[in-house]
Amino acid sequence: MDERNDETPTAPEEMGLQPDTVDSLRTQLGRYKEEAERNWQQFLHAAADLENYKKQAARQRDDAVQRTRNSLLYVILGVVDNLERALDHAADSAGDPIVEGIRMTHRQALDVLAGLGVRPMDSAGKPFDPKFHEAIDTVPAASVGDAPGTVVADVQRGYLLDGEVLRPAKVRVAK
Repeated sequence: MDERNDETPTAPEEMGLQPDTVDSLRTQLGRYKEEAERNWQQFLHAAADLENYKKQAARQRDDAVQRTRNSLLYVILGVVDNLERALDHAADSAGDPIVEGIRMTHRQALDVLAGLGVRPMDSAGKPFDPKFHEAIDTVPAASVGDAPGTVVADVQRGYLLDGEVLRPAKVRVAK
């Protein structure tokens, strides 16, 4: 009865292998280990590339959604501007059902915009800030009684989207 410890490696000669065969097998084993390591590294790089691609695709999708949302909001803001112009011209027609309908439509449009995070900016009387205002006209400060650099009036109201400028206000500024 052969009582061998299974943990003791068997010598290649005991298995009937020639030394040059053993060297050849060791060389092959080394090459296979190197190839396995190379394949593992390629897999890791491919996995990292896939994750980067997913993140980039998500960013591009979010940017496209934001651009589309802003474009749609600009269209709605144009309608709101036209409703405001109509109300300005009909100011002396109080009680007219058509004017009341325009007023209700204007209010509804502003409510819809507010639900989407769009808020109008109040610029009159505030210092001019190029982040929020686009100066399209200047007026002498003495004629309006405001300090130079103060917004005198909105020509076109500006809007914020979630606290950031969606459309800057077009304003007249005291000089």
